Amino acid sequence: MNSEKTFQQKYSESSPEMCRNPTQKRKNYLDWDEYFMALVFLSAQRSKDPCTQVGACIVDNEKRIVAVGYNGMPRGCDDDVFPWGKSGTKLENKHLYVCHAEVNAILNKNSHDVKNCTLYVGLFPCNECAKMIIQSGIKTVIYMSDKHAHKISTIAAKRMFEAANIEIRQYIPKKKEITINFDDINWNNQNQMPATPSKDDLCSNPSEQPRLRPS
Repeated sequence: MNSEKTFQQKYSESSPEMCRNPTQKRKNYLDWDEYFMALVFLSAQRSKDPCTQVGACIVDNEKRIVAVGYNGMPRGCDDDVFPWGKSGTKLENKHLYVCHAEVNAILNKNSHDVKNCTLYVGLFPCNECAKMIIQSGIKTVIYMSDKHAHKISTIAAKRMFEAANIEIRQYIPKKKEITINFDDINWNNQNQMPATPSKDDLCSNPSEQPRLRPS
């Protein structure tokens, strides 16, 4: 038996951690909930709030993204001038000015409306956001954290959701983190992929010839 590895074997073993196989689909892809909640956390990174960064993502029944949003100051309100703190005088409290992620997502929608859509959000919505969610026609809310469950605003939000027949569900992640590696786009470089096969590699057994992707 020939001890030389075929190009196909070398190709498959070149990046075992990614389980890449040119003849089979990937097994470690994100499911829909993972994907949309990851977008929630990615959107949150746009927030300039020094203490709390929250993202939101609205999805229609065909798994299409309708809108994303994150907490921040209203348009035209200079976020270098308006307050980001909670202390000081009441007028200098950020809560009087910051738009929550859910509100921004609803207002950022790229469709006629968000009726019957699903909202993914990092934190359970407050009472003010709950009003907007209900009035907009969103039917499902999937959240990550309910750390403010004891607050009156959260209790009121849950009361309204129940009365309006809004489905609420906590997302339980399958993994602790999802990594974005910008180098992945270049995964088939010389460090990760074996060299182009020689004539001998290809002609030794025609039936085992790999199907090469066009560059």
